[in-house]
Order: sequence, then structure tokens, then C-alpha cells
Amino acid sequence: MPSIYSERLRLRAAERADIPMFVRWISDPEVTEHLLLRLPMSLAEEEIWFENMISRPAPEHVYVVEAKFTPESLDTQAQWLPIGNTAFISILEIDRCAEIGIMLGEKSWWNRGYGTETMRAMLRHGFETLNLHRIWLQVYANNKRGIRAYEKASFQHEGVYREGHYQAGKYHDVFLMSVLRQEWDSQNKVKGN
Repeated sequence: MPSIYSERLRLRAAERADIPMFVRWISDPEVTEHLLLRLPMSLAEEEIWFENMISRPAPEHVYVVEAKFTPESLDTQAQWLPIGNTAFISILEIDRCAEIGIMLGEKSWWNRGYGTETMRAMLRHGFETLNLHRIWLQVYANNKRGIRAYEKASFQHEGVYREGHYQAGKYHDVFLMSVLRQEWDSQNKVKGN
């Protein structure tokens, strides 16, 4: 699976060596607060998840999101630091649509636009490489940072699963958002990309 590049990011294939890092991320309640994960996951369970993931079709494999970091030392080259992961989930071949998911596990990289940039890179890959027609996601209504990032990446609100998520003793709405290929094409013609 080739890497995907954007201005500040590289999305590369997840490797078995990434499993301990994933477990560290999903063991942090702040990281998983807005994810579908409900219970802690052991290293053994994550290894089983990894085996299942690599048995899926290649377009559904997980990408590790890496941010470009340039050390202050002049004699040191830029490095790629893993900050999260992303993937298309259950690509429907006939309908040419897929759900997308993202997790930014390194909290020190939050609120810097990396979620939006990751989604834009994945939209470009999904529409221009995989020839998808529609890319969609689910986001909890109380995930204000995520909603803002998805809106900046061109996702449109489609609907609401009313009180579809239970967390911390309350039910929350779940928003359904998507981008269609023609919307992506027209936005990128306007931007000159």
C-alpha cells in the first residue's frame, strides 16, 4: 500500500510493530472519549484486530498518520512522527461508498489542523484513487472538535441518530456526515488543486 502525502502529513500502512502504540492510544480515556471503543483493549486483542484488519481488502487497511517534524538542529533531517490512524471501513463496491474513521492518539498534536488535513488526504485518495462516489462518517454530537474538523474538510451534515450513543450516564445524538464526489470535485476546482 503506497503512502499518501499532504503538506504536513504522511499516511503509511500500519505495521505489526505499531500495535503497542495503538494500545497506548486506546488505553487513554481522553483519546477514546469520542470513539466507538467502550472497553480497554489488551495487546493480545489488538493483535487479533490487526490480523483481521490485514485479511480485509487492501483499500480498507489502516494508515498510520505521521506528522512531519523538523528538529531545531541544522544537521538533522525531518522526521515522521506517528500521531494517529485512519481507514476506510466497509467499502461497498457496487455503491462506491465507504465509511471513514480517524483517531488522533497523540494529544500534544491536537488542535493544530491535523484531523482536517488527514481527512482531506483520505478524501483525495478515496475519490481520485479508489474512485469512490460517497464517503461518510458518524460523529457524536458532543465531539465539537471533530465536527469542526470534518466541516473544514468538506463533510456535510446529513442526518441524526437521535440519542444513538450512551456515555457517562447520558444519551447523545450521533451525526451522520458525508462528502459526494461531485462536491469534492467542485471544491477542488475552486481551490485550483
